[in-house]
Amino acid sequence: MFIALLNVGQGVTKIFHENEFMIPIVSLLVVIVVSLLIVRVATVSLTLTGLSHQLARFQARSAFTGAGFTTGESEQVVQHPVRRRIIMLLMLLGNAGIVTAVSSLILSFTGSGDSSSASAMWARIAVLGCGLTGLWCLAHSRVVDQWLSEAITWALRKWTDLEVRDYAGLLHLSGDYAVVELQVEPEDWMANQKLSALKLSDEGVLVLGIEAADRKYIGAPRGETCLSAGDTVLMYGPRAVLENLDERRAGSEGNWEHHKAVEQQLSAECQEQNRHTPQLEAASF
Repeated sequence: MFIALLNVGQGVTKIFHENEFMIPIVSLLVVIVVSLLIVRVATVSLTLTGLSHQLARFQARSAFTGAGFTTGESEQVVQHPVRRRIIMLLMLLGNAGIVTAVSSLILSFTGSGDSSSASAMWARIAVLGCGLTGLWCLAHSRVVDQWLSEAITWALRKWTDLEVRDYAGLLHLSGDYAVVELQVEPEDWMANQKLSALKLSDEGVLVLGIEAADRKYIGAPRGETCLSAGDTVLMYGPRAVLENLDERRAGSEGNWEHHKAVEQQLSAECQEQNRHTPQLEAASF
C-alpha cells in the first residue's frame, strides 16, 4: 500500500515537473476562487447587518479591490461597528490577494524555462482562458449563488454573533416600499408642523426617527413632535408617496397633494381587502 502511494506521488510530481508552467496558473486560479469566496462571505455578512443585497455586494467589492468609493452608503457602513470590522478585514485580505494574483500572473508567462516557445505560450493562454471562463460561469450561476448564500448564512448564524436580520427583506424594500431620509427645507409642506397635524399615516407613511438640526436623534417620535427646517426625517412607506413628500411644498397645493395621497392609500387598502375577502370566505368553508 505504501509503495503504491509512493508511486502515485512520484507520478504527480513528475507531471508537475514536466508542466511547470501549470503551477503559477493553478495558483492564480486558486487565488481568484478564494477572492470570490471572501467577497461572497462579506456580502452575506453585510446583508445580515441590515444592508440590501445590492448595496452589500457593492461595498464588499469596493473594499476588497481598494476602490474606495465615498458615498452616503459608505458612511452607513463606517458608522456601524460590525460593518466596519468586515470592511477592514476585506481591505487587508484584498491587498494580499491582488498582489498574489499579479505575481502568479507574471510567473505564468515568465517563470518557466521554455518561455520563448510559442506553443508553450499558447498553452498557458489556453489553460488560463479555460480556467477563467469556468470561474465566470460558476460566479454567475444562480444555483451556485443560492447554494453559497444559504451555506454562508447557516455558517455565520452558527459560528458568529452577527445580528442576523435582513431588514431590507423584512421591510420588502426591493418592491414598492422604501426607507428614505428626507431633509426638511423651510418651504416644505412638513416644515414647522406637528406629526399629528401632518397625518402621514393616512398616506401609508411611518416616521421611524428624526435627526434634529443640532444632531439630536429622536427614535419613534410621537404625534406632538414638531418638524423644523434642517431636520432629517427617516421614513418608511410607499416609494411613490415618499418621492412626492420630498417635492411637496407648503400651501394649498401641498394640502391638495396630501388629500390625493390619502385617497390613493384608501383605494389601495380597499383593493387589498377585496382581494383577500374571497380567500377568507373560502377558508371558512
